[in-house]
Amino acid sequence: MSLSARAFARGISVASRLPTTRRAFRVSSTITAQQWTSSNGQLSGSTARRSLSTTPAAPQADPQPNSNESAPDSRAAERDSTHHAVVSTFDLFSIGVGPSSSHTVGPMRAGKIFVQDLVEHNILDKVASIKVDLYGSLALTGIGHGTPNATLMGLEGELPETVPTETIISRVQDMHDTAAITLNGSHRIRFNPDKDMTLHCYESLPQHPNGMRFTVFDDNGDMLATNEYFSIGGGFVVNEKTQVAHGENVFYRDNKHDSMHTSSSSATGESTATGKTGAGSTAPAPAQMDERTQQDLVTAALPFRTGKDLVDMCEREGLSIAEVVYLNELQWRSREDVIDSAYRIWNVMDDSIRRGCLSTEHKLPGRLNVRRRAPHLYQNLMRGIYGTVAGQGLLSGAANSHGALSDGQTGALDDGSMSASTYSASSLLGTALTNTQRNELSGVFKRRQRARRPVLPQLDYLSVYAIAVNEENAAGGRVVTAPTNGAAGVIPSVLKYHLEFLSEDPSRDILEFLFTSAAIGMLYKRGASISAAEMGCQGEVGVACSMSAAAFAAVMGGTPAQVENAAEIGMEHNLGLTCDPVDGLVQIPCIERNALGAVKAVTAAQLALQGDGSHRVSLDQVIETMRQTGHDMMSKYKETSQGGLAVNVPIC
Repeated sequence: MSLSARAFARGISVASRLPTTRRAFRVSSTITAQQWTSSNGQLSGSTARRSLSTTPAAPQADPQPNSNESAPDSRAAERDSTHHAVVSTFDLFSIGVGPSSSHTVGPMRAGKIFVQDLVEHNILDKVASIKVDLYGSLALTGIGHGTPNATLMGLEGELPETVPTETIISRVQDMHDTAAITLNGSHRIRFNPDKDMTLHCYESLPQHPNGMRFTVFDDNGDMLATNEYFSIGGGFVVNEKTQVAHGENVFYRDNKHDSMHTSSSSATGESTATGKTGAGSTAPAPAQMDERTQQDLVTAALPFRTGKDLVDMCEREGLSIAEVVYLNELQWRSREDVIDSAYRIWNVMDDSIRRGCLSTEHKLPGRLNVRRRAPHLYQNLMRGIYGTVAGQGLLSGAANSHGALSDGQTGALDDGSMSASTYSASSLLGTALTNTQRNELSGVFKRRQRARRPVLPQLDYLSVYAIAVNEENAAGGRVVTAPTNGAAGVIPSVLKYHLEFLSEDPSRDILEFLFTSAAIGMLYKRGASISAAEMGCQGEVGVACSMSAAAFAAVMGGTPAQVENAAEIGMEHNLGLTCDPVDGLVQIPCIERNALGAVKAVTAAQLALQGDGSHRVSLDQVIETMRQTGHDMMSKYKETSQGGLAVNVPIC
């Protein structure tokens, strides 16, 4: 079931260009009215658990040209600090729902975190109404990305990993019909999505383009609590405090919002969460939350900050990149948990490929009426149109599927293209030919009696697998953020390609592939961003291509230096890639772009494996180049649907 905003078609209020007059305050966590003294902007009492910034945070009107205006010098200094790049593989690869990790998974988690904070502050039962404000990219492309629906599911206590996707549309429709919402699955209040959720299309919060604000009120209309969250890509959610500390890789992990702690800093306060996570389920107990907090405080066994650090460590310790990541994971989890979690991630990836290839739906949700191609392409592969069947050539396979061709037939296939048996030089000219011209052509372009078999027919599967995953993602299905939903097809398709056609030890290769790709993703997350709203599509498909290239080189026996080279090649030729989804849907050009990203990843790995690992441009240099390119890129090319293909492709 899609997360498209069919239930919101009756008119979510869209804010005008004028900034809101309501005074807002940037906060590091949810604050209550009792903790805020409006006269001096200071915390009252000693009950506050987390620090508060008293600087007014008026939204920026009509952001130019990059709505994330953090100073490059401060960010560079932050990256040069001692904070390492290590995060958990299972935070980088998380199970969620489509179509977007930053616009669907992130907002759902933010909503869940907010209601957990209300429980923690013992004010959930006092809430009578709630206002939801979505800013910047979340507003501009939110309808197509399913942001409103996902946000409301989070406020009802759902998580991306477990939400029943087939119930989302009906539940949101029920909110419209009843003008009510059940916060955290237990507290029902009045809520009209058409009036109480506002899309600020021409405003952006200063910290990040993907900003959202939640505010709750009591029966008298007095504010009880408010907070702002920022979805920074890959399903990661931060607030202002964690945004400031972005270089430390502090973030909200899953629904456990007290995992803001890092191994190198204890800048945040402590918190626990209780209450229901949704209908029929409960949140982790405080003791469990405390245990997870302690896990987050454990120092990484083998920390690294840059690609050079990583390669040097591998060579010094005699380890592969995957082994470095695995040893770090053991600091947080048992051996069995690490291995089981990795296989669980792959199983979800593989299942998304299967569902995409075997889907019986003909079109994807949305006004574009995009046709699903993966099922048809996969069926063609299975019956031999791209290869051989039972010893027969391509021509025989095509004839068996479409009927024998007579002299008067054009050889057109189902999709209108020409069959290989009749495609010749004359068909390119489109005019009647004289006998002299035909004789001239026959002397140069001799007709083949049998169609040429592709050198690498497996690459057709590579493309189909990537398309299958992203069609499932576009339809709101369950996928793995790898490292984002918009780029969810690249890594699964390359890994499945390797397992089916090249692997001699699948169990081992799954682990090495996922852990190696995760290490490269960590470097991008620390050194730049995996958010299209900050970097454009180079931060999504570009990063996924780089991660896949490195992992493919690793499972093919590459050295750490060759793996780093493959990652560099994969990104170098994606620099400047824009994010311009047509109609705000993660369909055009996103689906095909994943297929091309997968093919490019394999090619990059092959190039790297032909060398000895030495190369002129380093991975660290290309990551910094990507960051600078994203910073200089105009905002209309960064997931706003205000430029590129989004304004040149007609919707209907």
